[in-house]
Amino acid sequence: MPERSKEPDTRDKILIAAATMLGEDPTARLSVRAVAARAGVSTGSLRHFFPTQRALVETVVAGLYELDIPDDPISEEGRTPAERLLGCLQQMLAQIGTGDRARQYWRGMYEAYVAPSPTDDEAATYLALERVGLRRLERWLGVLVAEGAAPAGAVEQRARFLGTVLDGLVAGRVLPGDTVRLGFESDTLRLAVEAVLSEPAGGPQRDQ
Repeated sequence: MPERSKEPDTRDKILIAAATMLGEDPTARLSVRAVAARAGVSTGSLRHFFPTQRALVETVVAGLYELDIPDDPISEEGRTPAERLLGCLQQMLAQIGTGDRARQYWRGMYEAYVAPSPTDDEAATYLALERVGLRRLERWLGVLVAEGAAPAGAVEQRARFLGTVLDGLVAGRVLPGDTVRLGFESDTLRLAVEAVLSEPAGGPQRDQ
């Protein structure tokens, strides 16, 4: 007889629940109570494996670092390095949406991490999620560096620059007139891609 598929244990149920919550809503606070309820376990069981919210978030985020994105544009054949990186950035923006969807995302971020002042655990949650985005950008740049299509130096700085550009474009999608701003969004992304793929003045730089 075929073997039964192994049921996830309590720890796995907790991690699956937390990761699912983040997938559904990047602004999810991942509170102990909410994650335990989603996983169908008691808060005591959750705290047995993850004594603090920060421990839970750090473990979930560590798993997200290794998560492969389906149809990642950086791997597409027949496109130039710049076109592939541009596609990656556009993919990240597409997750935010436009209009009311973008405003809902921004409102959730504000309520979760800005007002009222975030607790230490909430700040840790935001910073952990920010690192996921940064690592993704670094990974894409690393692929292009390995191909010789991008300078090897200052990969982290370039990734942070792209992240800042994306943050600005997200804010633009939230403000009135978002449909007008979408017209020059692609031009802004192309300029950013050109900047990170070009050799800086003075020759190659090394990451510190």
